Order: sequence, then structure tokens, then C-alpha cells
Amino acid sequence: MSSPQAKSKGKPLLLVVISFLAVLPWHTLASGGGGGGKPLVTAVTKDGATKLYTIAVKDGHPLALDLSGELVWSTCDASHSTVLPYERECVEANRYTPPSCWMQYGGAGGDYRYGNKCTAHPYHGVTGKCAPGDLTRTALAADATNGSNPLYPVTFPAVASCAPGSLLASLPAGAVGVAGLGRSDLALHAQVAATQNVAKKFALCLPSVAVFGGGPFVLIFPYSRPDIMQKLSYTALRRSPELAGGNGGGYYITAKSIEVNHHQVPLPNHGAPLVVQLSSMVPYTELRPDVYGPFVKAWDEILQWPKKVAPPVAPFELCYESRTIGSNRLGYAVPDININLEDGAAWYIFGGNSLVQVDDATACFAFVEMRLEKAGAGYGGGGAPAVVIGGHQMEHNLVVFDEEKQQLGFSGLLFGLQTTCSNFNFTVAA
Repeated sequence: MSSPQAKSKGKPLLLVVISFLAVLPWHTLASGGGGGGKPLVTAVTKDGATKLYTIAVKDGHPLALDLSGELVWSTCDASHSTVLPYERECVEANRYTPPSCWMQYGGAGGDYRYGNKCTAHPYHGVTGKCAPGDLTRTALAADATNGSNPLYPVTFPAVASCAPGSLLASLPAGAVGVAGLGRSDLALHAQVAATQNVAKKFALCLPSVAVFGGGPFVLIFPYSRPDIMQKLSYTALRRSPELAGGNGGGYYITAKSIEVNHHQVPLPNHGAPLVVQLSSMVPYTELRPDVYGPFVKAWDEILQWPKKVAPPVAPFELCYESRTIGSNRLGYAVPDININLEDGAAWYIFGGNSLVQVDDATACFAFVEMRLEKAGAGYGGGGAPAVVIGGHQMEHNLVVFDEEKQQLGFSGLLFGLQTTCSNFNFTVAA
């Protein structure tokens, strides 16, 4: 299988497209981007140092994926075009300003309508930093797909924010910005939907592939090639503007209980729904302190046979000698974890996602306690979600974010189907 690399058209064509974008109104651009109504696919790369995920859609350069990000943003050259303050995209870009931006700039966003260019405020979901930047028009690139393979490269127009180089701190090496995938009309998938005439939905199969605009989604199997999207469970997506410091741009679902090895964890919610957020900027699932304590205790009481490693490897509380843990087709043979959702579905976490291999001899329980004071991470303070599902627990699951139907689809760990997210065939279809 060929190495999965995102493809883009040559630089001369990009320069022509960018020049063309600078003189066309947005409603003209949004009417079509050359994709022929087909979904777009791009390879995802996981950075070993930061544990973040990137896609190379900006002139072949990586952008980090942020499920709560409401903008596409990157560094810009001096010749970039600017959006006018009264245009719809300027209003949308300033519809929500993260609290940290207000604190840093004393009312950021209040002056975006003045002058001859629009000012946006791109936000870094890891550091909580924010910076003013021109809203601009640019071109992004991915491949049209039939769900099984890439078909041909597509360059499409997009509105993005410029950002200073200082805002790139803590992103993967080489990343030039962030691809926001939150619930905004300027998020990447929303702009793909508008320009390519496809559904306002996207699928992540971390750590390897992202598809924007719909299905099917087919992986290489040992015996057959079924459409994984036909095997999804679904739950309703919620909006939680009162959570995350007022940020309603992320994806939330609600749960009624958490089980370890089919034993319910005693939690302090007293029957109230548990709010669960999904985040690509959090490497490992974080639990609010009042949920984390009972959860880890329940796990530790059940999993007593492996030999523990002391002291554990930071940031984890429980680590084990790998040789003392058995394995099966779902990863390490350890107790299952069920997040039982309100509408009857369950997010199952098996050994392939509950433990993480930190070195050749050590595996750790891949859950951490949420730090409520974490500035700008989207869940500081008393309104924090009970659980923030991080990247490791989403890996090798197909997760579909469908804004048209307001639902989240998820496959469960694909090891059970004898495949992985790495088995998308990035060979261009003949």
C-alpha cells in the first residue's frame, strides 16, 4: 500500500486560484468548488511529541485538527487578501469570542466592523492563547473520494484567519495553523459542504484518515470490504453553551452512567445526565475530579492481577508491566468500560483504547484527571463536562459528526472487525 500523503495541485494553479478568490464575492465561490458533489478525503498524521493530529490541506502544510475550533487559521504572507468588515463571513468569524480573548484583549472582537478589513481572533485549543488576525480568502486542497479510494485532487476556496507565528506554540512541528471542525459556518467541514455541494458532516478515523461530506467509508478487510458507516451506533449531539466558558462550538453528548466490567461506577450526578465532550486537542480522556476518583477506584479494584509499575509514568496514575497482562483481538485483555448514553447507545472502551503503551515494558491506564484551572482549554470552571473523550480513546473508531441530523455516529473499536483506521486505501482509484 502506498504511503498516505495528502495531495494538492501544483503551485502555479494555487496562485491562480488565490488571485481569483481575492476578486470574487463569497456567494459566488460558495456555489461550487470543482469536487463534483463528492466527499473529500485526506490523510491524518499523528504527531508523536504532542499527540495531536494534522491534515496537510494548506499548500501541502499541516493544520492541526480541533473539534472545538470555529475557524481555520494559519500564518499568512504579507500579500494576503482581506475580508471586508461588513461581509457575512466577518460577522460569523466574530460570532463567538473565547473568554480568554476578551481577557487578553479587553473586549476582543468589538472593533471588527471598523476600518477596511475584518479582524478575527483565532484561538489555540491547547494553550488557551488567542491573537488578532486578518480574515482572508485562501485555497485548500484534498482529494475527492468514492469512500474506498481517493479519485482526483480538488482545490477549493475557503475563508480563514491569519495568525502570528507565536500562536503556533505547542502545535506539531511543521504545522502552520489549525483546522477548526467545530459547529460554525467557517469550520472546515462546513466550508467543504458549501463549496462541494455535499452533506454538512465529517468522519474521523484517527489516527489515519478524515472524510468530509458523507460516505460510504470502506477499509481493507481480510475477507470482505463492508461500508463501516452501515455499522454505526448513534446518539444525539447536544449544544452546551453554558459549558466550556460559554463555548457552544464543540460536540457534546449525554450519558446516564459509566460501567467498569459491567459494574456501575458510583458517581455524584444523582441521576442527572453526564455531559461528555469529544476533543481532538486532548490526548487522553479527561474526567472531572468528582468523576475521576470513583472511576479510577472502580478500575483499580477490579484489575488486580497485573504487576503495577511504581512510580507510575506521568501523567497517568496507574501503570503496569506489559508482560503481566494478557491480550486478545481487542488489545490488552482488561475490563471493558461502558459509557452508557442517554438514548440507549453505549460508547465501549476496550483494551486497545483503555491502556496506552508508554515504553516497551509498560502500559498505563490512559485516563487523566481534569485540571479545572486549565486556561482556555474549553472546560475550566464549574460548568465543566464530566468526561472529555480524547484522541487515544477515539483511535481506530470511525466517528461521524453529522450536523444535518444532529447526531454522532461511532463504530466501536475496529479491531473487532479485524481492521484498523490505517487500512484506508490511499492508492488513487484507476
